[in-house]
Amino acid sequence: MTDQNDKERAGQSGGLFTRLRQPSVKHSLGGLLLVGFIVGVLFWGGFNTAMEATNTEKFCISCHEMYDNVYQEYKETIHYTNRTGVRAVCSDCHVPKDWTHKMIRKIQASREVWGKITGTIDTREKFEAKRLTLARREWARMKGNDSRECRNCHSFDSMNTEAQKKRASRQHEMAREDRMTCIDCHKGIAHHKPEGMTEEDEE
Repeated sequence: MTDQNDKERAGQSGGLFTRLRQPSVKHSLGGLLLVGFIVGVLFWGGFNTAMEATNTEKFCISCHEMYDNVYQEYKETIHYTNRTGVRAVCSDCHVPKDWTHKMIRKIQASREVWGKITGTIDTREKFEAKRLTLARREWARMKGNDSRECRNCHSFDSMNTEAQKKRASRQHEMAREDRMTCIDCHKGIAHHKPEGMTEEDEE
């Protein structure tokens, strides 16, 4: 009886060893799918973590071009400090929330990385010389998407125009009727307006 049990055990272990050395197609496919799933989760988690890290104020002002120039201006505005304590950071205005538009914006930002590498705005003088070009590019982006990032916090539907000052109330009512967008009137809301703006820029 013992010999019989030993033979069965030997047969089972031999079969297991054989199966491990030459797995069936079913097991190979299952293992491949499992490994693919784990790698996918790790890649997506790492990618998403990197995307979120590049959307923080700390990341945005880590280069002196932003810290020394536009960040100092932004700190003077209501978007930085106000009576309610609600702050809009760089990415709230400059990076879309939804995934597709966010990826497009991140690809566009590679031009900014290239600018950092080549030093196109690494001094105050160089920055000021390019400020109007940079501003026009951002104004066009915001105009093109109907000030989407502004509308994450502000919308005509949720405005109580009766609680606004008379001039603001009138302007917002006109803007709603004329289907205007936020950036049409609020170009200097978070940063100083560039020198050399034309009448077309002010429209």
